[in-house]
Amino acid sequence: MTKRVALVTGGTGGIGTEICKRLARQGHTVVANYLPALQADAESWQQQMKADGLEMHIVPGDVSSFQSCANMVQDIESRLGPIDILVNCAGITKDKTLRKMTEDQWFDVININLNSVFNVTRQVVEGMTGRGFGRIVNISSVNGQRGQFGQANYSAAKAGMHGFTMAVAQETAAKGVTVNTVSPGYTATAMTDAMPEDVRNAIVAQIPAGRMGSTNDIAFVVAMLCDEEAGYITGANIPVNGGLFTSF
Repeated sequence: MTKRVALVTGGTGGIGTEICKRLARQGHTVVANYLPALQADAESWQQQMKADGLEMHIVPGDVSSFQSCANMVQDIESRLGPIDILVNCAGITKDKTLRKMTEDQWFDVININLNSVFNVTRQVVEGMTGRGFGRIVNISSVNGQRGQFGQANYSAAKAGMHGFTMAVAQETAAKGVTVNTVSPGYTATAMTDAMPEDVRNAIVAQIPAGRMGSTNDIAFVVAMLCDEEAGYITGANIPVNGGLFTSF
């Protein structure tokens, strides 16, 4: 496999970490993006990865800011070379029913979950098409497909991510660049582990597979889509939800 530079936004989070590990084990040079205010946490994460035998690069960047993303990509490419793999994984939730949702709660989620995909992808897509190779994977959510009570902002952003995927896939397919979406269902992370046990059990009871997903379940699919041999898969949305929501 050709060694590529891979950027994972939100790379120090639960799902992002597993994606970084998987791509690093495939031999890629992996760069995990983090919010500038969380530098100490990111450095600690990098040391933990090193202790696990994985050399990871880290880079600060506010993905909700176009200029910050431009600076971030310029920094990475000047030090490590062109970015051939991009995983847009950064995301937040600010749940409220629509009648109680504030303007800030709406725009914070749209900016970080959806506008970030434009902000980062815009910086790398021209280089990818120019070189004739690129892999872009956008991490959406089952709730972008089916909606979720109290998540009008999150569901709208995650659905929008796949609209972006389908459009850009058509623009880049002839140039060797694929653009795909992965839509996880409920996934076991520190956040879900912190839920009361009865709430977790109620969630699992809805899932035909009988368990929450693992971060490895997600990372496996992302790595597959980033593979050299995945050049004919583009514009797709791959659900990884244990059968919680099915469609075609």
